[in-house]
Amino acid sequence: MSAPRVFGISGWKNSGKTGLAVRLVEEFTRRGYRISTIKHAHHDFDIDKVGADSFRHRQAGAHEVTIVSGTRFAIMHELRGAPEPSFEEILGRLAPCDLVLIEGYKREPIPKIEARRLEAKNREPLAPSDPYIVAVAADHPVEDRDLPVFDLDDTTAIANFVERITGLKNV
Repeated sequence: MSAPRVFGISGWKNSGKTGLAVRLVEEFTRRGYRISTIKHAHHDFDIDKVGADSFRHRQAGAHEVTIVSGTRFAIMHELRGAPEPSFEEILGRLAPCDLVLIEGYKREPIPKIEARRLEAKNREPLAPSDPYIVAVAADHPVEDRDLPVFDLDDTTAIANFVERITGLKNV
């Protein structure tokens, strides 16, 4: 099977990455595409609550815990000191889809849009030092016009751009 189409959303904390990712998933789904997402977290995170059966299984030492219902399933994999899996390993575990939207993974060599907000924790532009950033989406005027610049809330225009860049429109 060939590698899936991927497109990233990069930016500093509070730059609007998650909001943009959610709006793009909604827009692409509305257009009939099958979308998957990967979000990279820079901190310890948990998706099950203390006391839940799955939490108790993990606490007991399970390597993987799978929760299955008639609505969804989730697999949690405990690293237990092993190194974080590579971006490619994570991509390889996904079911086939039309596009994988990536939130985070600033350093991966994939096409991405840089999200910028005035409220961001850090406002230093990433694009000048990342040749894989192909556009900027901002909630304020951007002076550096070497790249296409979108309003952070113009989901339709950004989705159209992503379709062109990834070749999704040709599917």
